[in-house]
Amino acid sequence: MIEIEAIRSYLLALQNSITDALCDLDSTLVLQEDEWSREDGGGGCSRVMRNGQIFEQAGINFSHVFGDVLPASATAHRPELTGRKFQAFGVSLVIHPANPYVPTTHMNVRFFVAEKEDARKEDRDPIWWFGGGFDLTPYYGFEEDAKHWHVTAKNACAEYGEDIYPRYKKWCDDYFCLKHRQEQRGIGGLFFDDLNEWGFDKCFAFLRSVGDAFLPAYIPIVERRKDIEYDEQQRQFQLYRRGRYVEFNLIYDRGTLFGLQSGGRTESILMSLPPLVRWEYDWQPEPGTPEAELYDKYLQPRKWV
Repeated sequence: MIEIEAIRSYLLALQNSITDALCDLDSTLVLQEDEWSREDGGGGCSRVMRNGQIFEQAGINFSHVFGDVLPASATAHRPELTGRKFQAFGVSLVIHPANPYVPTTHMNVRFFVAEKEDARKEDRDPIWWFGGGFDLTPYYGFEEDAKHWHVTAKNACAEYGEDIYPRYKKWCDDYFCLKHRQEQRGIGGLFFDDLNEWGFDKCFAFLRSVGDAFLPAYIPIVERRKDIEYDEQQRQFQLYRRGRYVEFNLIYDRGTLFGLQSGGRTESILMSLPPLVRWEYDWQPEPGTPEAELYDKYLQPRKWV
């Protein structure tokens, strides 16, 4: 049995716990909270925190949208969804740190259900699934951080089978790839979608395991790197690499496409974009530099644990 209110309650609590953790770590953050409604059904709460000493910008969104017609991005590969009413829940966050030695990160957990009321009996069963994951995008690589991130991800999957972490790690590597550059966005993590084969209770438990693992995965890395001194060269490299983040989100990201095509709130959807970014024509790192090491060692799919 699908427990809609249990999903909603968990996601709201997750949004609150991550908000509190970031504000506790960086008390200088300026928080802006917007509750919004969607004309075609549903709404959400967007929290954007800016201008902190540690975090330049962090956005944490909760959304619950519903409607009678699904956008093209949802039905293109799932024609069986055509003609069904839908509900979609999710918490999505992106954190852009000020210090280039602290990595950017993204996390998303979501639930989707589509139902057809006036249909033959065999078509009335709801179509539902969970999805989500988290990934890390460093500007300067540290082996210790990469291993910690992936150990935490692996532990979140441990109760669900030995094959789950390697399967969802590979999915993350494949998904967060800028195909037009043949380049990874970062060092990956976990990504899963269309999860329903275990039944509702176990699938929901897995979603919670992933969501609850985010803070233990990320906060220790922030605490290790937030006070490292940096200069303008490192800052400019950070802004250049942020350009890759923008490219991925606007070209490939499913959540961005779904949100825009379903009439979602544009400001909330695009809060994932960094406040400052730069591009430079045909730039290449100097061999032997930390910037080159990022490309050679960290932006390559590899076995971290």
